Amino acid sequence: MSLNTLHPGTVAFVGAGPGDPDLLTVKALRALQQADVVIHDRLVARDILDLANPDAQRLNAGKEGFGPSMSQDDINGLIVAQALTGARVVRLKGGDPTVFGRLDEELDAITAAGIDWHVVPGITAASASVAAIGQSLTKRGRNAAVRFLTGHDMKGFADHDWRTLARPGEVAALYMGKKSARFIQGRLIMHGADRAMPVTVIENASRPDQRVLSTTLERLPADLAEANLTGPALTFLGLAPRAAEVALVQSKQELA
Repeated sequence: MSLNTLHPGTVAFVGAGPGDPDLLTVKALRALQQADVVIHDRLVARDILDLANPDAQRLNAGKEGFGPSMSQDDINGLIVAQALTGARVVRLKGGDPTVFGRLDEELDAITAAGIDWHVVPGITAASASVAAIGQSLTKRGRNAAVRFLTGHDMKGFADHDWRTLARPGEVAALYMGKKSARFIQGRLIMHGADRAMPVTVIENASRPDQRVLSTTLERLPADLAEANLTGPALTFLGLAPRAAEVALVQSKQELA
C-alpha cells in the first residue's frame, strides 16, 4: 500500500449499526471497501469488519464502561496520525456515530489537524432493539417524545430528570445501563415511578445471539443478575415486548 505522505488523507466516521451486517448502509459498505485503515470500536461485529478492504489495516480502539479502555486522547492521536500518512481512514463505531459515540472530541482533533472528514450515519441500538420487541419508539396517545439516555458518564452513574422519567407513559432508551440498573431503579422509585413500570432489556440486538429480558422496574436488578447478560444491551423504560403487552392487557380485562 503506497500512500501520499505530502497531503493528509480523509476520515470517514462510519456507523456500523447494531451488529447485523444486513443493516449496514450502502454508503458505509462503500467506505469500508475503499478504506486504507479501519479504526474500530470493541463492539463492532467481526462479520462487519470482514467486509472491509482486505488490504486495509485494522486497529482496535475499544472502550469498555468501567473496564479497560484506550484513552480518548490516544484514540484522537491515532486517527490523526493515520490520516496524516495520506490514508483513507474509516473510524468505525457501533450503532450511529452521533449517539453516545464521543464523535465531537474526535472531530475537534482532526479538524485542528486540518484533515477532511465526513459522517456516515448508522442504525442506532434503540432502533434495532425496539424493532426486536415489535414496538415503536413513539405512539399516539402513549408518548409524544422519547429520550435517549446513558447509564454512566465521565463522573460515574449519570443523573437525569428522574421526576419526568417517572411519569406514566414516558419512554426512554437507556444505553450502557446494565451496571447502573439498581441506581436507576432507586432514583425512579424515589421520584414516584410505578414499581410495575415495564422494563425491557435487549442484549445483542439484531444479532443471532440476541436475547430479550422482559421485566418490571421492581424486578429489574434481580432479573438482570439472574439473566447474566454479558453482551452489549439496551434498556427500555416504559416499554414491554408487544406479546407481553398484549398479555398484560388481556389479564387486566379478565380481572375487570
